[in-house]
Amino acid sequence: MGIKNSIPRLDAVDKVTGAAKYTEDLIPINALVGKTLHSTIANGTVRAIDVDEAWKIPGVVDILTCFDVPDWEYATCGHPLSLDPAHTDVANKRILTKRVRYYGDEIAAVVAESDLAAQKALEAIRVEYEELPPLLTPEAAVISGIPLHEKSPDNQGGRMDFIIDESQNVRFYQGTFSMDPCIGGYVDLRGTKFHVPAQQHCHIENICCFAYMSGRKIVVVSPNQAPHTLRKHISDALGIPTGRIRVVKPYVGGAFGNKQDMFYEPLAALFTLRLGGRCVAFVMSREETFVNSRTRHAMDIWAAACVDDTGRITQKGIRLNAYSGAYGSNGHAVAAYAVTNYFQLYPALGKQVGESATVYTNMPSAGAMRGYGIPQVAFAMECQMDDLALRYHLDPVEFRKKNMMGLHFLDPFDRFLCASNGLERCIDRGCELVDWQAKRQAYDAFNHTSSNLKKGLGMAVFAYKTGVYPIQLETASCRMLLNDDGSLQIQVCATELGQGSDTVFAQIASEITTIPEENVYVVSCQDTDVSPHDAGAYASRQTYVSGSAVKQTAEILRKKILNRAACLYEADSKDLALDGGRITGRDGAVLGTVRDVAVRMQYTNSTKINSEHLTAESTYTMRHNAFAFGASFVDLEVDVPIGKIKINRVIAIHDSGQILNPALARAQVHGGVAMGIGYALTEQMLFDPETGKMRNDNLLDYKIPTAMDIPQIDVEFVETYEPSAPFGNKALGEPPMIPQAPAIRNAVLHATGVAVYELPLTPERLIHAFIQAGLIQPLSCEHIAET
Repeated sequence: MGIKNSIPRLDAVDKVTGAAKYTEDLIPINALVGKTLHSTIANGTVRAIDVDEAWKIPGVVDILTCFDVPDWEYATCGHPLSLDPAHTDVANKRILTKRVRYYGDEIAAVVAESDLAAQKALEAIRVEYEELPPLLTPEAAVISGIPLHEKSPDNQGGRMDFIIDESQNVRFYQGTFSMDPCIGGYVDLRGTKFHVPAQQHCHIENICCFAYMSGRKIVVVSPNQAPHTLRKHISDALGIPTGRIRVVKPYVGGAFGNKQDMFYEPLAALFTLRLGGRCVAFVMSREETFVNSRTRHAMDIWAAACVDDTGRITQKGIRLNAYSGAYGSNGHAVAAYAVTNYFQLYPALGKQVGESATVYTNMPSAGAMRGYGIPQVAFAMECQMDDLALRYHLDPVEFRKKNMMGLHFLDPFDRFLCASNGLERCIDRGCELVDWQAKRQAYDAFNHTSSNLKKGLGMAVFAYKTGVYPIQLETASCRMLLNDDGSLQIQVCATELGQGSDTVFAQIASEITTIPEENVYVVSCQDTDVSPHDAGAYASRQTYVSGSAVKQTAEILRKKILNRAACLYEADSKDLALDGGRITGRDGAVLGTVRDVAVRMQYTNSTKINSEHLTAESTYTMRHNAFAFGASFVDLEVDVPIGKIKINRVIAIHDSGQILNPALARAQVHGGVAMGIGYALTEQMLFDPETGKMRNDNLLDYKIPTAMDIPQIDVEFVETYEPSAPFGNKALGEPPMIPQAPAIRNAVLHATGVAVYELPLTPERLIHAFIQAGLIQPLSCEHIAET
């Protein structure tokens, strides 16, 4: 009962039996089908659209073009409203656009009685463009002189540049975009360049939604991670009050940050308004989800550091240019999160310089994705640590220990203290499990005599904040209702995405009220007309922030139950306790049950006791933040002539504070490690350099790991206690993704002696690096012909 037990997921049976209803399952059979027309250029302007032939297609009900929709701009990112102008989300999206900013941009939409009719109508539309050259990289976009957005004439969507002095004071300044390796103009901070690519979320459920009118309200059904924020964004897009909009979130078939954004919800709502309230559904194809939703930010990163004779980092600097893609989405927040992490995990003794830019390009828009910028900077940072250790003949583990953040570290940016830190214990436990020193030496000896097969052992660590305080508001609400059978109903708007938050909320409520979990029911499908307000699911915040709201509300309800029991049993509430759903007195005797109290309070017709349906509701505002930590160790082999990596084992050790459900926690780590392996080895979004069109927008050509590609994964937790959390817990949903790519790269470095600075580590990329390093000889055309 309660926390720290591996109780089964509340939604397990429904999901494995197919009983769970997702958005597409709920689309009414008579719903109209909506489809969007995508641009066939990456950069330019729509001059004219001819829809005459489209209207002739039988079954077409309505057509909208970029010339027919509201001309104002709105934000799409799922962050709560910020009243601070410095932290508001970027508003630069329109429902349909005349100004084309990527290949596939939405320029018109059709609604028809059938999928076939809608598709035929799209094919009948004729478009005239004024085309401009595609700007596919930050460098090309900045130097082009062609603004993609009027508010950003240099195509920079945001900047964050600063210097940290020896006293850890931060001074911000306004830098300029640069591709020069000298960071901050300092010759002694000449950075090594890293590149990390865009990555698609590849959740199984495609982006989808439908809308209809119910009375005076527009009802929008969407698998969105932040329903209350989505409602506000729909309001902004359509120019109608939020009270007229109701957002319903059913089960979610994966998200990883992608469904934090708003996509076709305003379009569906606009059509239903035009069509007398008829239901209109938009379901992206897999190809559309690849291009028209969001991606991880690709980044160019330059990292530099100086090390003294004792192995301490004395100076360090980083420049980071993030590919925003066509629109703002999360704005500069992802890049800012990344650039600051570089100075949190390994603070230098002296001068520290950070520069970052987020640049609009003619690419699919980047947004939130598991890790929120930290996997990108961690690749550069952790590869840099191994490179420095190799250069100065230091052990990578000991070098990290000497320089990494310790307990009571004061974050120079957000000014909060690190109150729990198990990073060193994570590293020590990983070294113990992998037998670090002995195996590294054994692999060195093996590699000395083996020319084709090389063995490597690498590692990487991370620090990841829990939630977004103080940059943004961290608030969550919870409502609890005690049923007359003694069971408990919980309403939250902290959305369950598959991470198991509903199950942990039930455990928290059970821990406080002692009502067994099997009698605790969490309403998993949110509804903004009913569900109390919550910022949503992002930043690994839910058990930390929303869990605090659940705990606080449960404590209120517990107190109510005991106070009412005191009246019913003529006792002092201070002498009463709850135990397994029973009311006990001072001597431990059972006076009754929670069910008895619920029934009598709800149905007693007495002049002495006023009836009351026992409920509780509260809002919790988090005023703290906490770092989660971890280390991953990777044991692998490299078949040098063919550039193939075989991962034999991954050991993932995490400090996520107290673990409230061990089985769910281990599952989170397994999933994150798998996603990290894909990021490291195979996943890359390929684009035609002439047109900007994506070449591999499907799950056949875009390579995510399969069950056959996942190695042995060993998971352990080093439990610390985080005092700001409801039960000492910290972030876990995103962290497992972060260290995998650099740990794999560092194992390749150990195996081959070859440093690679770009992901993914494909055979082609490795063979090129091995040829440059002289490990293998390139085949001549004559040799290939002879072979």
